[in-house]
Amino acid sequence: MGDTVRGAGVVVTGAGGGIGAALARRFAAQGARVVVNDLDGARIEKLAEEIGAVAIAGDASRTLDAARDALDGAVDVYCANAGLASPGDALAEEEVWAAAWDVNVMAHVRAARALLPGWLERGEGRFVSTASAAGLLTMIGAAPYSVTKHGAVAFAEWLSLTYRHRGVKVHAICPQGVRTDMLTSAGTAGELVLAPTAVEPEAVAEALFDAIAEDRFLVLPHPEVAGFYRARAEDTDRWLGNMNRLQRTWEEDGGA
Repeated sequence: MGDTVRGAGVVVTGAGGGIGAALARRFAAQGARVVVNDLDGARIEKLAEEIGAVAIAGDASRTLDAARDALDGAVDVYCANAGLASPGDALAEEEVWAAAWDVNVMAHVRAARALLPGWLERGEGRFVSTASAAGLLTMIGAAPYSVTKHGAVAFAEWLSLTYRHRGVKVHAICPQGVRTDMLTSAGTAGELVLAPTAVEPEAVAEALFDAIAEDRFLVLPHPEVAGFYRARAEDTDRWLGNMNRLQRTWEEDGGA
């Protein structure tokens, strides 16, 4: 596994903590040259010093050129990890929906738009999308998050089916609960659905590296998600009924 990324130029967005920081540490430990990005410059400066990376603060959509320069002109692996939790229902404000769409989907599109010409020219590149089990299933109490994470998975699928024969590898990370600030921000819905089986961010990084070794698209730190995904496809109405029971339990507990 180490040979796959040793010496590779890797960019990890949203690396100020949680999954992003765990990914950055793991890539650095495997011998990659890492750029860490986050809006919080102080947090990534500390991480960069710890792992021997380069820290570039700012909006992930606007710092790719600087990251490429820091990696001697070539990004080999791009981890689109920055994301917004964005709770709310169908009545959430337009600004909430727009922000979720911009960060959870369009930031991935912009990165791919910048990276694909070089990757296709040299016949290799790796795009890692941190999506969510909510992108395969859904999440109660979080319409903007669920919808845009579905979008992130769909875009990753499209990249894979379109460019895999031209050397572009794509992985979609779809965990349930992960012990990060984002889980805390999920509120009572997160406590009900995600917290009981939450894993550490390092388990997510391990799952990604397993998927890279197996050349596998879906990264499922919670293996049971595969069964839920299958059940959703095989009997959608039953699955929706089960999810609606969760919704009602949440409402009865004062969550809505």
